Amino acid sequence: MARIQIITIIVDALFIAYISRLIIKNKLREEYAIIWCVCTVLLVVFSIWRDGLAVMSRLFGVYEPPNLVFTAFIFAILVYLLHLSVVNSKLQRNITGLSQELALLKEKLNRLEKDKK
Repeated sequence: MARIQIITIIVDALFIAYISRLIIKNKLREEYAIIWCVCTVLLVVFSIWRDGLAVMSRLFGVYEPPNLVFTAFIFAILVYLLHLSVVNSKLQRNITGLSQELALLKEKLNRLEKDKK
């Protein structure tokens, strides 16, 4: 096994441990950690299976294996950004609803205070 393979596997193991630590400390939600874990596992697989990238490139009809890596990561980033946009839109709607509800409750409280006087 080449030195770079060993280094990559060690770094990937440390990264998985760090992701686990973030989840345990509630700094990272599980749904967001999944993509990091999947990418790390893929790095480990291709670190161990040296010809794997060439095999996958031929399977997908890509002439140069590094182009497959860039294409896959660009696609993964786009999918992840779409997911984050959906989550952000949902949170924005929730914030708007909560703000409106808070304004109505404040108005109701002000009316009750005026009625007491």
